[in-house]
Amino acid sequence: MVERHRRRPPGGLWPGPGPGPGPGVRRHGGGGVSASTQAGGVVRRVDRSLARAVQRVTAAPLGTYQSAVLRIGVSATYLLFLLRELPHRRELYGPDSPWHWDMARQLISDNEAFTVLMWSDSALWFEVVYAVTLVSAGLLMVGWRTRATSVVFMAGVLSLQNRSIFMGDGGDNVIHLMAIYLVLTRCARVWSLDARREARNAVRVAEGGRPAPDRVGPALWTVLGVVLLPATLMGGLGGTWWLPVLLWILWLGNGAWWALNRLPSAREPRLLLDVLANLAHHAALLVIMAEVCLIYATAGWYKIQGSRWQDGTALYYPLNLDYFTPWPGLSGVFASSALVVMALTYLTVVVQVAFPFTLFNRKVKNVLLVLMIGEHAGIAVILGLPFFSLAMIAADAVFLPTVFLVWLGGRVTSGRRRLFSRADGGTRVPRPRRPGGGDGQEALPPGADPGHTLVG
Repeated sequence: MVERHRRRPPGGLWPGPGPGPGPGVRRHGGGGVSASTQAGGVVRRVDRSLARAVQRVTAAPLGTYQSAVLRIGVSATYLLFLLRELPHRRELYGPDSPWHWDMARQLISDNEAFTVLMWSDSALWFEVVYAVTLVSAGLLMVGWRTRATSVVFMAGVLSLQNRSIFMGDGGDNVIHLMAIYLVLTRCARVWSLDARREARNAVRVAEGGRPAPDRVGPALWTVLGVVLLPATLMGGLGGTWWLPVLLWILWLGNGAWWALNRLPSAREPRLLLDVLANLAHHAALLVIMAEVCLIYATAGWYKIQGSRWQDGTALYYPLNLDYFTPWPGLSGVFASSALVVMALTYLTVVVQVAFPFTLFNRKVKNVLLVLMIGEHAGIAVILGLPFFSLAMIAADAVFLPTVFLVWLGGRVTSGRRRLFSRADGGTRVPRPRRPGGGDGQEALPPGADPGHTLVG
């Protein structure tokens, strides 16, 4: 039988069986590219992409401005809460609380939560814990010894909230989680006293001098170690395994970092610790973003299932409750319009359900961020829930674009200079921008994309 002639495909490739070469094999003299060469090119491109991704997440922390805003927002929110409840602190968390110490101890023995307030039932110990928590919130807000103060802040938040779990609102849960995650972030790279101190040391080194000796940091971590060791041995860190492990990793890691910085020859171990810190920072930011998306997704989908949200009347009822009407006249204006109530009800559901799906579309994501921040501002004013709203706005800030945060930092710096110049009765010449300086306007870190966050 005579085999039927088949047309040879372009490029010298012979597609099928027969007297010609096998599948995907180039005939000699053709102008095509072999499949093995194409596969090799794809592999090399994938390798280069992976190498760039690994370099990006290990060389330097990303989202430094977003983590700084989160640090400032969370600590400022809890600081304001503690100041507002200062006259009522004993009734909320102290010896005069309806949820008294024996009841709290019985509950904690079951759920194995952590609180240093269970170490003693004395009123003096409670006052010390409350004062330390309040001071640590202020120090974390300004970024003083941020890694150590973030640990103290986390311990204070967990201690107060786990002591009386029935006090507070949804904002307490957000602060509870963010206080844990902030410990793992490098949230003091900008807009902090730590960043200013590092910038001044860099100037000294550039001028041929030596950085200022650090005595406060080692002393602070020594005190924390003195507290951590007996607390671990006596079982005072709760019944969970992750909290002691986390605290000891932080304590040992900071001790190793301090020791290696005193050894000029230990460059590679310092780089390794820096890479591990960057990886922990990025993992914590990723968890924070996932947590915020989970909050909005669950809230939105649960609202969809409610009949009051489906018919557009859900917001009417809290606007007519005395507990949620600090401004009755303002609440009455909104509640009197059925169209406004229905529009706000449906807009709330749409924004919360849609937000997690818009993270990779920068423009739509930014629009929804504005709507959500406006929604929480309205909740703070109209419904009288300021601390819940501030906590959620601080959590939302992790998605803000870097270019906006840099612009905002520049405006704050300019306003501060004008204020101080007026107070001094004279004018000051603005200083030039410095990449890492705390006295100049904030600049983007090297290699950063000014229009993107970690998610677009």
